[in-house]
Amino acid sequence: MITTNLDIETIREDFPILKRKVNGYPLVYLDNAATSQTPKQVINTIVDYYSRYNANIHRGVHSLSQEATDAYENARRKIQNHINAAQPYEIIFTSGTTDSINLVANGFTSFLKKGDEILVSAMEHHSNIVPWQMLCERTGAILKVIPMNHEGEFLIEDYAKMLSKNTKLVVCNHVSNALGTINPIEQIIALAHEVNAAVLIDGAQAAPHIKIDIQELNVDFYTVSAHKICGPTGVGILYGKEEWMTKLPPYQGGGEMIAEVTFEKTTYADLPHKFEAGTPNICGGIAFGAAIDYMNSLGYDAIASYEKELLEYATERLLSITGLKIYGTSQHKTSVISFNVEGIHPYDIGTILDKLGIAVRTGHHCAQPVMDYFNIPGTIRASFSFYNTKDEVDNLVAGVEKAKKMLG
Repeated sequence: MITTNLDIETIREDFPILKRKVNGYPLVYLDNAATSQTPKQVINTIVDYYSRYNANIHRGVHSLSQEATDAYENARRKIQNHINAAQPYEIIFTSGTTDSINLVANGFTSFLKKGDEILVSAMEHHSNIVPWQMLCERTGAILKVIPMNHEGEFLIEDYAKMLSKNTKLVVCNHVSNALGTINPIEQIIALAHEVNAAVLIDGAQAAPHIKIDIQELNVDFYTVSAHKICGPTGVGILYGKEEWMTKLPPYQGGGEMIAEVTFEKTTYADLPHKFEAGTPNICGGIAFGAAIDYMNSLGYDAIASYEKELLEYATERLLSITGLKIYGTSQHKTSVISFNVEGIHPYDIGTILDKLGIAVRTGHHCAQPVMDYFNIPGTIRASFSFYNTKDEVDNLVAGVEKAKKMLG
């Protein structure tokens, strides 16, 4: 029996896509860790922007430009308040988490030298590995990997031993996209600061499930993508402490990020515009603000409680299938289950599930080192959101059992 305070059936009415059929079956959407679905409240915001006040921002004196500017900057303040950043200009709009990470990695080129160290956890998404490898190639810095265990947990004691005066930057995800593990970022940040290292936390997978307090965490950089949190694709934010964002050089040159331009010299605009060159995804930023409003209207405590219930139910039901193994068994995880069925390739099961209208993710989930650690080619990943139901979990279990009979 569902004990949540959320009215799931009413919530599902907010998501038009959940009414569609796939291959003749009602859609069961369990790929939320890749992209969440979009409620009509956010869709209506997008339609309203393009229908009523589509204009460029910050530059025009006409009414449409001023309305668009006000809405865009209001969205920035909504996000600031949501994560409790100290200042609105510490919120930099980007195209998403990958762009945010690359912005910081590019800026740190100026700060690193040969022999400096960057620590990265073993369970990172490729977007939180590759930019740092590229940074090390540019600067001669060394990338070191913080190990994990077979439960998919960050080894905090090993990490503490790795920290030294050479450590300049620590990067880690808040939640593993491949395993669902919630990492102990409070400890990770505090320990790094003891050796004066900066910390970047990839919050893409945490944002849909956990409401964070930036000031309480005392983190230096934190990233979020809108499309993981009921918003549109192609927009996200980088939070950066004012002291760091003031020091970092601009990531891109162009319009908007300048104070004054001559052919002899250019001076840069103040935060946040210093890092927002060109015409931004105006509608995306405004819609991101609407998505934040929607999530907060439901309440993060209620979301967490219900998703925990779904996770526990799905874990128990899936483990009833003979030969099924779950990867990522930490006691602290979000509503993600990565699993395989003995003797069957995950892609084959995912394909059959699709024929039954069930959307899951298969493969290495852009976390190939995690799969190499477990010595597997990939997993089937079912990732649940607050609009999923126990009936959909039952459909998933029945689908896996059917695929097993067909392929076994």
